[in-house]
Amino acid sequence: MFSARDFETAARDRLDPVHADFVAGGARDEITVRANEEAYTRLRLLPRVLRGRAVPDLDVTLFGGRARTPVLLSPTAFHRLVDPEGELATARAAAAAGAIMIASMASTVAVGEVAAAARAAAAPGETVPLWFQLYLQPDPGITEALVRRAVDAGCTALVVTVDSPVLGASERNRRNGFHDLPPGLRCENLVDLRDGERGHVRQIEMSPEFSWDHITRLREITGLPILLKGVLHPEDARLAVRHGVAGLLVSNHGGRQLDTVPATLEVLPEIVAAVAGRIPVLLDGGIRRGTDAVKALALGARAVGIGRPVMWALAADGEKGVRRLLELLREEIEDALALCGAAGLDELTPDLVRPAWSGRHFGGAGVGGAGVGGAGVGGTAFGEAGLGGGAS
Repeated sequence: MFSARDFETAARDRLDPVHADFVAGGARDEITVRANEEAYTRLRLLPRVLRGRAVPDLDVTLFGGRARTPVLLSPTAFHRLVDPEGELATARAAAAAGAIMIASMASTVAVGEVAAAARAAAAPGETVPLWFQLYLQPDPGITEALVRRAVDAGCTALVVTVDSPVLGASERNRRNGFHDLPPGLRCENLVDLRDGERGHVRQIEMSPEFSWDHITRLREITGLPILLKGVLHPEDARLAVRHGVAGLLVSNHGGRQLDTVPATLEVLPEIVAAVAGRIPVLLDGGIRRGTDAVKALALGARAVGIGRPVMWALAADGEKGVRRLLELLREEIEDALALCGAAGLDELTPDLVRPAWSGRHFGGAGVGGAGVGGAGVGGTAFGEAGLGGGAS
């Protein structure tokens, strides 16, 4: 395998086409699915030269935990649908690479087992953070039980998906009649959540009634840092800061919720400007190359997440596939950093990114006019500033 895309080709040869469609698909016409990847093709890197830099440093520290790569594994559901070991294999690969994994609430392996697998595979003396993705549930007792499980497993942050008041409509899944896991698989984090429910698997409940008050209540029951996943509007980013949220993961659920929303890269500069450095901003959606990651990091993301590539790599070659994927992306990021003249992630700045040239215009708008995402290009600046949890 030589690129992230190679894993998809190999995975499709092994997977049931219905399951491959589940991984690949998005909502409605899948416009946002395509937009997430296409956004990176509309930006160019503008490297610096003769800067006398050593081998780039890719370490990133978030919420007191340290990772050896700025690429994290965004939450994706049902890993055992594509590999018998499922999330256990994914966790081992992530830990070996020193990458943060966000365990999905809809995991086919319980979060405690995922955490144990990650700890066993980590380098001697290394503790790689494991985060837990959470959908708030209408029954507060169920939400609290899920939080306790995450805490007991040793998770160090909660990633609350907030872009799902209802379930997105996947026409691929409807046409294929794919509405549930095959026999023998279940969402293990949703089993035995209440006394007297031994063996009972609860369904994830969506609700349009959730509000900022629910985030306040969540903060009252846990001391874990809370990140919101799915914020795309800058005003919501400002509200998140005011409500004590610890971080944001800019995400459109891999195009699986509301179709035709912007690519995450398009809104990133506005979100970064809105939080004004008060909390870290992360991003997922469409990352397929190291240069994609570098563009997002230069525009203000502290780290970037991958979703679908992990599922394809897992399906193609299990744990080894995911390890190889993370190695490839690390190599590509190191290469891009060196060629950009940057010694570390902190030297990736917006002046290294340009909209693609289009005749006498940048990105279809004049220099200093309205650029990608509706923000001014202004010479050197770009703009003003999952699958059961999201696939990116």
